[in-house]
Amino acid sequence: MYRFLLTPRWWGINLFVVLAIPFCVFMGTWQLGRFEDRVQSHEQAEKQPDPSTRAAKPLDQLLPVDKVTSGRPAVTTGTYADQFLVPGRKLDDRQGFYVLNMLRTDSGKALPVVRGWLPGSATGARVPAAPEGEVTVTGDLQASENSRSDGVNARGGLPGGQVGMISAATLVNLVPYDVYDAWVTLPEAEAGGTGGAMKPVPAAAPEGSGLDLKAFQNLGYTGEWFVFAGFVLFMWFRLVRREAEALRDIELGLVPEDPAAAPEGPAAPAPEDPASPDRDVAGTPVR
Repeated sequence: MYRFLLTPRWWGINLFVVLAIPFCVFMGTWQLGRFEDRVQSHEQAEKQPDPSTRAAKPLDQLLPVDKVTSGRPAVTTGTYADQFLVPGRKLDDRQGFYVLNMLRTDSGKALPVVRGWLPGSATGARVPAAPEGEVTVTGDLQASENSRSDGVNARGGLPGGQVGMISAATLVNLVPYDVYDAWVTLPEAEAGGTGGAMKPVPAAAPEGSGLDLKAFQNLGYTGEWFVFAGFVLFMWFRLVRREAEALRDIELGLVPEDPAAAPEGPAAPAPEDPASPDRDVAGTPVR
C-alpha cells in the first residue's frame, strides 16, 4: 500500500522532510545555546565585583574594550582639545546632554572623555570650560557606541559642535587627529555653568552581558524552530495517510463515479428521421 512513497513525486517530498527537520533542530539548538550563553554571562557578571571599584590601570593595558575591561577605571595623561555636546541623553529620567571633550595623549591619539551631564537642550547651552594644561584623567572605560546603543541619534543633521554617537568612526571625521576606539566617563562631578553642577554619567554594562530583550528573542526563536520541525513532520504524516486512504478506497471500489459522466435525467427520445419511409417528402406522416 505504501509503494507510492517510492514514486518520483514522493521522493521530492521525502527529501525535503529529511533535510528540513535536521536543519530546524540545528537552528533551534543554536538559538538555545545563544540564550544559555547570555544567561551564563549574566550570572558571571553578577558574581564579579563592580568594575569601577577595581584598581585603575593605564589605558593601553585595557584596550581593546571587551566584557572584562568594560567599566574598568582607566588612567591616561594628556591635554583637552575639541569639545562636543551629545544631545538627547537621559539621566535620572530627565532629558539633557553630555559634555564630551577630546583628550590629546602623548601617543598622538585622542581619548573621548565625557566630563558630565547637564539638563536641558544642548543648542545654545553654556557649559564649563575644560581644565587647561596637562591633566591626568581617570575614568570608567566604555566601548564605542553604535546605532543600537541607548540614546544614540543616528539620523544626523545636528548643529555644529554636536554629535549623536560617541564613536571613533564618527569623531575621526570631525577632528584632525586619530581617536581611540573607546571612551571614558568621569566618576566625579565637575563644577557646572548655567545649568548647575555637571553630574557624572554612570558607566553602562557591556553589550550582551545581561538578560536583555535579545536573550529572550533567542529563546523565542528556539521555540519557533522546534515548532516548525514538528509541523513539517505532522504535515508529512497527514499527506502519507491521505494518499494511503485514497489508494485503499480505489482498491475496495469505494471511489464514487465521476458526476460528469452520470446522466442528469431520463433519456430523451431519439428524433425521427424526416426521410423515414413512414413520412412523405415534406416530412408529413403517411396515413
